[in-house]
Order: sequence, then C-alpha cells, then structure tokens
Amino acid sequence: MRLGALILLGLPFAAQAQAQTAAVPSPDQTAQGELSVTIYQNGQSLVQDVRQLDLPAGRTRQEFADVSAQIRSETVTLSGPGIGIVEQNFDYDLLSPDKLMEKAVGSVVTIVRTNPATGAETREQAKVLAANGGIVLQIGNRIEVLRDDGLPVRVIFDKVPENLRARPTLSVTLQVARAGRVPATLTYLTPGLGWTSDYVMLFDEAKGAMDMQGWVTLTNNTGTTYRGADVLLVAGNPNRGGSTGFSQLADSTIEEAGTESGPRERLGDYYLYPLAEKTTIANAQQKQVSFLDVKGASARKAYEWTNGWLSTQSDPRSASSVLKFSTSRNGGLGDQLPAGTIRVYMRDARGDPQFIGESRVAAAPMGSAMSIRTGDAFDVKGTATVVERKRLSSARWRTAMRYDFTNARPEPATIDLAQDGLWGDVRIVEQSQAGERVSADRMEWKVPVPANGKASVTVVFDTRY
Repeated sequence: MRLGALILLGLPFAAQAQAQTAAVPSPDQTAQGELSVTIYQNGQSLVQDVRQLDLPAGRTRQEFADVSAQIRSETVTLSGPGIGIVEQNFDYDLLSPDKLMEKAVGSVVTIVRTNPATGAETREQAKVLAANGGIVLQIGNRIEVLRDDGLPVRVIFDKVPENLRARPTLSVTLQVARAGRVPATLTYLTPGLGWTSDYVMLFDEAKGAMDMQGWVTLTNNTGTTYRGADVLLVAGNPNRGGSTGFSQLADSTIEEAGTESGPRERLGDYYLYPLAEKTTIANAQQKQVSFLDVKGASARKAYEWTNGWLSTQSDPRSASSVLKFSTSRNGGLGDQLPAGTIRVYMRDARGDPQFIGESRVAAAPMGSAMSIRTGDAFDVKGTATVVERKRLSSARWRTAMRYDFTNARPEPATIDLAQDGLWGDVRIVEQSQAGERVSADRMEWKVPVPANGKASVTVVFDTRY
C-alpha cells in the first residue's frame, strides 16, 4: 500500500495548520547565518554558524533550524556577548506523511473520499488506532484498514504535532544579560559530511611522463544543505574518542616516504585545503573541486613479481603492472597527496584515453617514491620452484630456489622480483645475478627478460633459526 501517497493528499491542510503556529522557511530559504564548515576525511565535520539573534533580557528559548540532522548534540556550543546556555534540545523527528500518521495514533482525523464518477466528496471522522505497517481506523462502530484501492482518498489533520519539525531544529534555553541584537556563534560536530581525494592520471609510456589531476569529492548525507559556506578541508585522521577512524589502506603505495616540506597550510600534523570561494553543499549531493593539476611529470612502467618464503608457484602467475613516480618538487608532482584513489588512463592507437586500472594511495608526504598497481600483466608471467631444501643441522637449512619468467611482448621487459619472508639469519650462498636486500625480510632482483623470450634466476639461501 502506498501509504505516503494517500496521506500526502492531505498535507495542504496540515501545512495551513502549521503556518498558524510557527513560520517555516521555504525550501529556497535558510535560517543559517554566516557558515564556516571544516570537513575531515573520516566523515566528520565542524560547523560554525554565526546568526544574528534579537534577544530579550532574562531567560528565553531560541530555536535554531537548518542544523545537521545528525548533529552530535553533546558537542554543541553557543557563544555570544552576554548569553549563556541553560538547556538544549534537538528535535530530529521530521515532518512527513508517515510521521503525521504515527503521531496521530489515538487522535481523530478526517477521511475524505471522492466518487470518481460524480466527483462528490464524503467525509467521515475516524480515530487512528494504529500505524504499524498500515493504518487501522475506527469509524463509528466499525474497524477499517486504510488501503490504496485506486479510489481518491485523503486524510485531513487538525494540526501538526508540536514535536514534529519541517527541518532539523535545535532549541536552546538561554540566559541573556541585556536585551538587543546579538551575534551568536553556534558550533557543533556532525557525521555525514566528509571528503575523499580522487586522482586521474594520464600515462604516456613512450614519453615516460604523466598528467595528474586531483579532485576533492564532497559528500553530504547530513539531512541539511549548507548554503554559501566557507569550506576548509583537513587532510589527516583526527581521533574520535578511541575510534581509529580510517583503517589502513589495503594497497601500500609508498616505496619510500618523502622528507620534503610543502607550502600548504598546516594545523598540527594535518594539512589544510581551503576552497577558494564560498560554496553550497546540498544535502544528498556529491560535489567535486580540483586541487591538483600537474602536466608532464616523470613516470615509468614496471613489472613486479613477489614470492613468499618456501612458496612454489608451479602455475604461471602474471606479474603486476605498476607505475612508478615521485611526489618530489623536482621532476615529480611537487605536492603531498591526501589518501584516496588513483585511476589511470592511457591513450590507445586512435588517441583516445582508455582506463587501465586504479589503486588506493596512502597519504604521501612530498618527496615520496610511489608505486601503484594498475593490474595483472597479460603477457609477462613467472613461476617459482623450491629446487632443493637440505637440512645441515638442527637449526640450519640450505634452500635452492629457481624463478622462471616469460615475456610474450614484442619489446624487452624488466621484472622486479621480490622474495619475502627472509626473517632471522638468512644468507645468500649463490645467486645467478646480483640482488639487493631492501628490508629485514625482503630481497629484490631486477630480471631482464628479452622480447618474446625467457629468463631465469637461481638463488641458494642459507638459513639459521
């Protein structure tokens, strides 16, 4: 049953009743004042709303409409000359056809039915008995279920319940020292309003270069529109009373963290990104604003193939296709990167950009060496084999590994081979080509594979545990 459609027909009467008790701004108006909104990447925001209040002296009750429907009421502060808060209430039960019916349980409403043939109306007084998934009415001595049977019907209410609001409303009881017009600053935290970073990379393999554009994506699910606001974005993860906020990103994209300082404004350990102009953030809206636009920065393509300790990969497994670039001032992006998602495009033979993959990027300081995985290489594959594992003593083993790679591409490829899991006292006894120990548990080799060819690497490990 389309309950909302049935009740909505009676709303003009409800709206008239409400207008007699309180003025409600039209959808194009707002009760908000001068707005400043600070938005964090963990979906939380700080709203500062400066409103001009005409206050009498003594104790008075003021209503603040157009606040977030998800306001954290325990974070509310109201400051202004000569005023103090005595009590505050947040009314978030919003006016809707269903809510009107719920609040009307136990009350009498008017049911209006229209004869579709003659247009004649009949009216009956009905007591609302229940509104649990359907409307149950008592009309005279009979019990009736209000249903959508295709006949024109509407419900008329005498008034709007006092605790139903057209918009989320905060009511505050104030103690005012002197009567007059006072600028009052309402400040609160709210979830439901956050931002993410999205990056678009156009990679030119022949030139070894990329164009990168960064977008801020604002998402507003607070139930309230913020009109003409000064917006400040904070890149970082403030703690929320024991909550860790953002979880660690699944993809590790920073090969080496940078040590360069950027010119952007800081607040403690966070970077600030103020929007250049006032903007309106509508409820249930996504808005995108550009914050990074770099042309021709250096970038190169590489292949990575990683093997776990004592792992045999007998079935050929694709190498990962990765792009490597820098956020450094010289030759790189020249900026730090807030955490987000990078989507990579390349031009095809016709010159049209085509999507080739995406990767999550962790927050990267300026000067960082970056490596983002775009997908699996179709033509570059590898296997790993434990050739021999020999016990030399109770705590000493010798392990021979062979890694085989194939390249079906018409040009040579270099594979960054990584062997993980080298914990403890691990020594390289033999290797067919020189590698590099990059961390306590990882060795890497750069393996050249000829065009339409094969290549192998053999390594003997001496381990003591």
